[in-house]
Amino acid sequence: MAEMRFLIVRLGSMGDIVHTLPAVHALRESFPEARIDWVVEAKWLPLLRGNPDLNEVIPVKRTTWTILRTCLGRLRAARYDCLLDFQGLYKSAALGWLAAAKRRIGWERRSAREGGAAAFYTEHVAPTVAHIVDQNLELARAAGAQPGAVKFFLPRDAQAENEVENLLATERLSKFFVLSPGGGWRAKCWPAERYGELHRGLAERFGMRGVVNYGPGEELLAAAVRSSAGQPEPIPAKLRLEQFVALVRRASFLVGGDSGPVHVAVAVGTPVVGLYGPTDPARNGPYGKADIVVRNVGPDETTYRRSDEYAASMLSITVEQVLAAVERRMEQVR
Repeated sequence: MAEMRFLIVRLGSMGDIVHTLPAVHALRESFPEARIDWVVEAKWLPLLRGNPDLNEVIPVKRTTWTILRTCLGRLRAARYDCLLDFQGLYKSAALGWLAAAKRRIGWERRSAREGGAAAFYTEHVAPTVAHIVDQNLELARAAGAQPGAVKFFLPRDAQAENEVENLLATERLSKFFVLSPGGGWRAKCWPAERYGELHRGLAERFGMRGVVNYGPGEELLAAAVRSSAGQPEPIPAKLRLEQFVALVRRASFLVGGDSGPVHVAVAVGTPVVGLYGPTDPARNGPYGKADIVVRNVGPDETTYRRSDEYAASMLSITVEQVLAAVERRMEQVR
């Protein structure tokens, strides 16, 4: 029997890619001789480099339809038997259709991010479970996978590991925690000033300093956290993706909102306290069962509406709540 050829489409972003890793591992466990390739935006390539569940990672630039022009010939030549679209967008669904994959599996219309994408699939999956990791496993099951233990694989980059070791040595940090104040949009973020106050409380209670993780365009956010923290000051860290993974592996714990860094921490086994408001932690929360979510609203107040204003549900979270949550989480690892 000829080997199966699978194409994974999950172009971004950080958390979504991490949430897809267990489904790809389930495919590899079920089809050990198969060819499994993944199309991803080039900037997220470090999350997949060296993944033993993959034969090839096909990076593309982040443009809407350039993907189709640059990848089409290459994908057609691979003659994929099955495409799994974990993204649910027109561009990801059309990619599989134009690549002429024999089977194209994706979300049914009501579950896809862009409902019309469902028209490009030959098979549709309606999720029956809440968390996106488990939903992705259902998509893999539709392709014939038999999911077992949920496993996340994130690579270790030797250069990044050394660079982080040098950073920690320079700052004289043996133990530290990570604060990740950024997010995709402000409505699901917690104010920088409260992260600063949180840092003071955590430094006092745990006797260690924090590292403030921030990305491109978040320089002012990190500066606001630092200026609000007082002494000892947290250490700002604008890191490459592979450096961030190396840093989080070494952290005692991470506190952040509904964003990729929280899910990276879960994937590498670092304790997490997640701060949630308008988005539903049952779907997007930390997958680790021991990790703690701080949220003051009910499911009926869930919305994924993007806004440049802080959501009232996020503003309702107090520093005292988060301090107590971190203490509860760390009691489990002492």
